[in-house]
Amino acid sequence: MARPKKELILTSEERQSLERLIRRHKTAQQLALRARIVLACAAGRSNQEVARELRLVPQTVGKWRARFVQDRLDGLLDEPRSGTPRTVADDQVEAVLVRTLETKPEGATHWSTRSLARDMGLSHMTVARIWRAFGLEPHRSETFKLSPDPFFIEKVRDIVGLYLSPPQHAVVLSVDEKSQIQALDRTQPLLPMLPGQAERRTFDYRRHGTTTLFAALDVQTGRVLGATHRRHRSKEFHSFLQLIDVTVPAPTEIHLILDNYGTHKTPTIRRWFARRPRYHLHFTPTYSSWINLVERVFADLFQKQIRRGVHRSVPALEASIHEFLDARNRDPKPYVWVKTADDIFQTVVRFAQRTPATQGQHD
Repeated sequence: MARPKKELILTSEERQSLERLIRRHKTAQQLALRARIVLACAAGRSNQEVARELRLVPQTVGKWRARFVQDRLDGLLDEPRSGTPRTVADDQVEAVLVRTLETKPEGATHWSTRSLARDMGLSHMTVARIWRAFGLEPHRSETFKLSPDPFFIEKVRDIVGLYLSPPQHAVVLSVDEKSQIQALDRTQPLLPMLPGQAERRTFDYRRHGTTTLFAALDVQTGRVLGATHRRHRSKEFHSFLQLIDVTVPAPTEIHLILDNYGTHKTPTIRRWFARRPRYHLHFTPTYSSWINLVERVFADLFQKQIRRGVHRSVPALEASIHEFLDARNRDPKPYVWVKTADDIFQTVVRFAQRTPATQGQHD
């Protein structure tokens, strides 16, 4: 006698869910087939009848009938599989990590997947998977510079305070100059972008001179006041300050964020500020240009206008720079500073703790 089949009765919600699985175009074919099996069985048909109708073997129908009776809709999903047994033991993973972090190969500054694999008797794909799992990238190297400024904490709190809570009825300007911007022309014409092909240009170029961009970013509005000069001296910086002075109407208070470049502190500049008490100067810590928001403007200028541009003369380069500033000022958007001073100090502490030579300098 045949083994009695388990009784299968659907609720209205289960029937609707199964019918949706069949109708949806994005349902996996295997899951849709299982839903058809259950609906056919719920209509009172035997396993053999359902198998003939759906061109399956009766054992398959019986399997999914039993799975649904036991686990309902969840029973139609694939059970997690154990997968292929591991071939790399934990001690081998640890050995790869130790060798990567604490040693260097002979005649090289860092390991590659293949050199480490040869050294340890593993495949380079195994080494690559271990590195990826632990976020190791020996081929990459980044730069950093810890500021030795004795007033680092005070200056960071001062400038970050201006960004996060600018004073009312005052203008906060982030000021700096981008010097040695080169007018470069490629030695051969550009090949324009085509479908399936990126824009191409020659790796070599001709130099046609340099210019300097003096810029002042209004931290609150995002507008940028800029001027280009062929020289980079206190005289040109003085001229730019006069431009700021006539642009921002008196008696509005002006807070200037400046770096420690020598042209910002000459006797001429000091006398100029002394005669204008509405200016308040805030100097960034030494080696901390990252805290000056106008650097973001310079980065956008280089990325969007200079790096791939072709300039056959300095006037053409300067026109391109002012075109970028004009386009930006037509729809200005301020940069949003999100890190507090304490967040910055914690980052500095982490770097200092990872660098033995600096321990004790930033306690």
